[in-house]
Amino acid sequence: MSRRSTLDLVGVLVAAAALAVLLDRLGVPSAALFAGLATGLGRALLVARPVTLPRQGMTGAQAVVGVSIGALVSLSTLRAVAADWLPVLAVTVGTLLLSLLAGRLMALRPGVSRVTGAFAMVAGGASGITVMARELGADARMVAVLQYLRVLLIVVTMPVVAAVGFGAVGGQGSGAVDAGPGAWAGVLFTVVGVAVGIPLGRLARLPVASLLGPMLVAATLDLSGLSRDADVPALLEAAAFLVIGLQVGLSFTRDSLRVVGRALPFALVLIVGLVLACAGLGAVLAVTADVSPLTAYLATTPGGLYAVLATATESGADTTVVLAVQVLRLFVMLLTAPLVSRWLRRGG
Repeated sequence: MSRRSTLDLVGVLVAAAALAVLLDRLGVPSAALFAGLATGLGRALLVARPVTLPRQGMTGAQAVVGVSIGALVSLSTLRAVAADWLPVLAVTVGTLLLSLLAGRLMALRPGVSRVTGAFAMVAGGASGITVMARELGADARMVAVLQYLRVLLIVVTMPVVAAVGFGAVGGQGSGAVDAGPGAWAGVLFTVVGVAVGIPLGRLARLPVASLLGPMLVAATLDLSGLSRDADVPALLEAAAFLVIGLQVGLSFTRDSLRVVGRALPFALVLIVGLVLACAGLGAVLAVTADVSPLTAYLATTPGGLYAVLATATESGADTTVVLAVQVLRLFVMLLTAPLVSRWLRRGG
């Protein structure tokens, strides 16, 4: 890489980091990813000379996101799933089928392939799906925009729906915070997950090995107790999302932006329909499992995991059940994504 290209890349990274700090202070969800996406998009459209991120940086970012997702697994979440496994499994499969149906309708738009439509409409796991999209044959630009449009819609409307529709009242959480074993343990956990997960993922020939390998290693460390509830440090996780957002944003062109823009109105209709359908699955879960309607609604909300958990904690919902159902769906979506991609590319 030439000196000019290096300075160009450093400038883009600094601008993205500054925007991420601003968005985080404004309370924007997934601030780092949004900042990377917006900065990369602006750079790609305003400057003709292309700039690309090093492949090693993208691999590392994917791996860190994989460890972060894997760290969500715990014995308590598995026990919560096991208590009502049949209705939980039913709503999870139902969400997957609804996503595929919405994706098939999205693919009716000109310029949107079946794989892109499916990944853009997958209900949940926005960060992981965005990371995987390009390698599995989808248009990562379309996927990122529509995935985070859904997340933004959910984050904005969820507190209102919880309060008006279910009578949720804030401030009912315990307020207890488990700090975990500390930042250095989190760094070690991340390094082990990345260093072991990538080679194992490639050895096992996993699709998107740099994401799924570390994810499975991190989940194993959590379930075995070896991680001692360590998590990816927040700064490192934000840096990974920043890099992923930049990679997607820098790949935009004026033509691709026009294609995404034309698809947005129809996509918004599908997203609203998908959110309402998932709320219907929540009603089914409330009837068939031993959970409150509010807990069931939050458990089946298609995206915005951390905002969902914050709302569950504040409103007095069963946070363990909410996390368990959300994590199960997240893993199902990510692990089935390669199979769905292969099936759709073969023509269904």
